[in-house]
Amino acid sequence: MLRRALLGLLLTLPVAAAAQNGPQARLPTEPLTIVTRDGKRHDFQVEMALSPDQQTVGLMYRQQVRPNEGMLFDWGAPRESTMWMRNTVASLDMVFINEDGTIRRIAERTVPLSLATIPSQGPVRATLELAAGTAERLGLRPGDKVEQRIFGTGR
Repeated sequence: MLRRALLGLLLTLPVAAAAQNGPQARLPTEPLTIVTRDGKRHDFQVEMALSPDQQTVGLMYRQQVRPNEGMLFDWGAPRESTMWMRNTVASLDMVFINEDGTIRRIAERTVPLSLATIPSQGPVRATLELAAGTAERLGLRPGDKVEQRIFGTGR
């Protein structure tokens, strides 16, 4: 009975998470721009994590994230987003983005390999992961705008 219950639990885990022991292949990229309150535009090329398997693995095992790159997790519709740093060796800034493209919250310099959860603190359409220190370097703040096709803006 216990063996059957454990097997059932294992079968419900995402395959990517259970078998992942290295970084996933680079995902397709798209442009993304963050416009700060002073009107400055900051352009990025971001990998698009669209499927549950891609989102489960994210940036795990990546040694670094380049300054003008990142990963955008598109949840498809607004929802609570809870992230963590399991198997993620590079510190990140996590930007939680509302459905209209405004930044809701920024979690700066997350702790590598931590299992602590990092919540969006409200429903968001997407979560953007950038290299640690990017938010501070560019002066990003809640209320700034993200332009990208999933928000009906951008290219």
